[in-house]
Amino acid sequence: MQMHPVKLYPSKALLPREEQLAWKIAGVAADKVAVQKDVQEMIINRIIDNASVAIAAVNRRPVVSARAMAMGHPRKGAATIFGVSNAKGFSPEWAAWANGTAVRELDFHDTFLAADYSHPGDNIPPVLAVAQTMEKSGRDLIRGLATGYEIQIDLVRAICLHEHKVDHIAHLCPSAAAGIGTLLGLKQEVIFQAVQQALHVSISFRQSRKGEISSWKAFAPAHAGKLAVEAADRAMRGEGAPSPIYEGEDSVIGWVLSGRTKADQDGRSAAYEPVYYQVPLPSPGEPKRAILDSYTKEHSAEYQSQALIDLAFRMREKVKDFDSIERITIHTSHHTHYVIGTGANDPQKMDPKASRETLDHSIMYIFAVALQDGRWHHVDSYAPKRAQRADTVRLWHKIETREDPEWTRKYHSRDPNELAFGGRVEIVLKDGSTVVDELGIANAHPNGARPFGREQYIQKFRTLTEGIISAREANRFLEVVQDLARLPAGELHMLNVALPNGTLLEGKPGIF
Repeated sequence: MQMHPVKLYPSKALLPREEQLAWKIAGVAADKVAVQKDVQEMIINRIIDNASVAIAAVNRRPVVSARAMAMGHPRKGAATIFGVSNAKGFSPEWAAWANGTAVRELDFHDTFLAADYSHPGDNIPPVLAVAQTMEKSGRDLIRGLATGYEIQIDLVRAICLHEHKVDHIAHLCPSAAAGIGTLLGLKQEVIFQAVQQALHVSISFRQSRKGEISSWKAFAPAHAGKLAVEAADRAMRGEGAPSPIYEGEDSVIGWVLSGRTKADQDGRSAAYEPVYYQVPLPSPGEPKRAILDSYTKEHSAEYQSQALIDLAFRMREKVKDFDSIERITIHTSHHTHYVIGTGANDPQKMDPKASRETLDHSIMYIFAVALQDGRWHHVDSYAPKRAQRADTVRLWHKIETREDPEWTRKYHSRDPNELAFGGRVEIVLKDGSTVVDELGIANAHPNGARPFGREQYIQKFRTLTEGIISAREANRFLEVVQDLARLPAGELHMLNVALPNGTLLEGKPGIF
């Protein structure tokens, strides 16, 4: 890997494009290096994972709405939409919108956490939609997805968005555009313009994950995927983009990220002095392996709750009477405390009538239910009746989080054997006794007690799709996807998963 320093330059500096981060990203995307076997196998795992969670969410309201919008844009022989017959095609940017929403709705697919947050599986819907439309092969798709994962994860390793209240789709849109560039074999110049355009149009803010969290949390990455398809299309037609989009005088870094912070503190001229970020990218000829550093979810909840759910299952065996609990303190990282913990200061996180999206971002609620039930279900654990149960509310309101510097350090560690996203939990009982335990990483994590392999991805698919699709359709999809590298050009529609006729819900009428 090569580290690429990123700083600001005044317009008069005329920064050569060869020194710009977007050009270097485009160079990685244009590099025709082979995809290694273990990366290929993990890409297949994540396609299975995405299909699992998308079909499980296929008739939830946001997914129904996104699908209805997309179906207003039919296009013969183009991209498919989850749930809809494989024989029907739709415009790729709208298929990316519908499928991206389905994948994201349950917050149940893969994750990578470092300087910022990400769900790199969000790259799959837009890259796949373009691959289907352009009649590419399974090998082409694998190459495109290896790039999408690589670029998003490398950006997430280096550039923090959330400290500036910017939503993490600002890393997703450029990575998806780069992945599309690799898929289509575009020249570096074209990918360069697509990446810049993608970043320019995808800056949005974290209010979507603050306060009363709405369905936009599911729509946001789908919107980024749609924008990436459009950015690639414009670039292919010879259109340019704002440049330099990262380093320019009025760029994203200059007026939204760390350059803005520096200018506010020390004046605009001081903003040109520091190197703000060191972005790692593969060297020419170096394989793209970043997907192997990401991890999926065993439980349908925000990733920073995964290890704490597993810990709750373990600790419940030592608590005989939940009403005997005086208080519970979760000692954890800065991110967990301030994003899904009491440090967020969101009263909605303690509200029994909060939305599913909000409960998914309340570790207090999640830990209480996991402790009481000893299981986690993507529907039942969030049901209004479950959230409003009196004994759960009592327990829930006894839980608080505290930032622990050591857990924050582990969260940011660059040592994969030390990296941790969990915490230490102290349960104080009314008789004064305590139950204390800790867990750093989820059981399903690659370094966890029960790492996910192909067998677990397939089991997750069968569990989440049971009763929604036929056994024949499930078997057909699993057979095709596991032989992805041999899937010929023009056959990628076979990766879609269709529901039986008459079982897809229809959305409310809109414009499309």
